[in-house]
Amino acid sequence: MSDRPFGAPAGLLQRLIRGDVRTGDLVAAVEGLRQELAEPGLQLTLDEGPLLVVEEGGRRTRVPLVELAGEMSRARVLPTQDGVTAALRSWLARRPVPDTLAAEAGIAVLDWADPRQTVLGWRVVVAREGAVVPWRPSRTASVPVVHQVRSAALGRSSVQPARLRVEGPVALWTHPGVPGLDTAVLVRPEELLQESAAAGLAMRDAHVVVTPRHPVACADAGVARRLAAEATEASRTLPWRDLADLGWA
Repeated sequence: MSDRPFGAPAGLLQRLIRGDVRTGDLVAAVEGLRQELAEPGLQLTLDEGPLLVVEEGGRRTRVPLVELAGEMSRARVLPTQDGVTAALRSWLARRPVPDTLAAEAGIAVLDWADPRQTVLGWRVVVAREGAVVPWRPSRTASVPVVHQVRSAALGRSSVQPARLRVEGPVALWTHPGVPGLDTAVLVRPEELLQESAAAGLAMRDAHVVVTPRHPVACADAGVARRLAAEATEASRTLPWRDLADLGWA
């Protein structure tokens, strides 16, 4: 769910500094983070190749360091100890989510359910260091386990904080802590309409404009359609009542 695996891009002056990330830079960064990261069950190993092996909760990721260094260089990661370490930390935050962690901390958000970005569905995600990482069930996850994880994630979404801002005929909801969790609030649609009315914006024919990983906009049908037409990213406009019919992505 993120197109920036190495974090926010460097500033203009920093990006003008030319330089490639080397495998040796990554080895040093791995050694430093291995001591610094204290997450239970997370193991970072350097193997022959050299390869970086990331293991957690039965999930294993193996990536050649030369490949990872090349990706960082193309992303203009600063080839300094701090720059490479920060980029590696950001990359690790987006590692696959184990089933156990999804069961313990998963949150349901709306995401695209098809490559053409036309169908919305709920997806279980986990927030790590500001990144929102999707959970994909492992091959050993049974159907009952998947249902349990999803049900628990919906429950957590129902108590997620949300900040309401009314701008003219539009109500906007954002997650105050983690960008990308904004749509979690839509698991309790009736409460949102009540909050909007209490803030002075009552709607006859409420429609929601959903842009995954972005704030949620709500307005009457005509205004909502105009908002969607002006959007620079893929979005979907739905009648408020249709939220109850959405499936899983």
